[in-house]
Amino acid sequence: MPQFFYNKRLIVLLVCIILLVALIGFSMKDRSKLSWPEQVLKDTIGLFQSILHQPAEYAAGFFENISELKTTFEENRLLKARLDEYVELNARVLELEKENERLRAILGKKESLRDYKLIQANVIARNPDYWHELIFINKGEQHGVKKNMAVITSEGMIGKIKQVSQFTSTVQLLSAVDRTNRISAVVKGNADIFGLIEGYDEKKGALLFKRIPYDVKINLQEKQTVVTSGLGGVFPSGLVIGEIIEVVPDEYGLTQMAYVKPSANFFDIDHLMIVERLSTTPDTELLEQMEGGI
Repeated sequence: MPQFFYNKRLIVLLVCIILLVALIGFSMKDRSKLSWPEQVLKDTIGLFQSILHQPAEYAAGFFENISELKTTFEENRLLKARLDEYVELNARVLELEKENERLRAILGKKESLRDYKLIQANVIARNPDYWHELIFINKGEQHGVKKNMAVITSEGMIGKIKQVSQFTSTVQLLSAVDRTNRISAVVKGNADIFGLIEGYDEKKGALLFKRIPYDVKINLQEKQTVVTSGLGGVFPSGLVIGEIIEVVPDEYGLTQMAYVKPSANFFDIDHLMIVERLSTTPDTELLEQMEGGI
């Protein structure tokens, strides 16, 4: 009896193996249509997937929304902080403007050395032989351009108007070698330090800030900013020229001289602005000869 049951189980096992192999072979066969058990199984799995997909998608979207909400909250906090800084800065600017107006009223002064308006212009030509000296622009006398007006970019001052025609002008760069190419400049601080920008050191790539007295109360230091003083009568004050990189005695040992790295890039200029000074000055012709004149 036990031998019979053992043989019966063996037969059943063999039949199952044969059926499994047959099913595997049948499923691997290249068919255009699935069998009904496969269709039932596939449809059942698809039904469960469609039922579970929507809640899973909602859950994933929920957690994603939470993450985005945290990010938005942090960005909102930073923007509020920046807005507070802006409001504070704007209030300070308004306060300074009012104070400036009051001081002008007290002094009876309606004009300032800083007053000027800008004329936009583009570079139309540049001679390789005079790359460090001259550029040609598309604005002239018909646009309000006059000789010796300052020329700047968004970074700082680059030169002055040298020649003017009706519709074009020639700009002389600060790096041009010309004994009359000079600017009255100042280093602002507790005590202003005045001098003249005249000359350019091509090796250092720096302007020469000369005629600085030795007896100034505060010595010149590196990284101080040099701007136009406005005292020459031609250029308005406050135009950024550059930053001091080195201070040395002049060749005669009587005054100091500083090397100033220009704020503007003299070699890559496309767009620029011509500065028209609004405040009036006496004896303009003489002052032009003193600062940037012919």
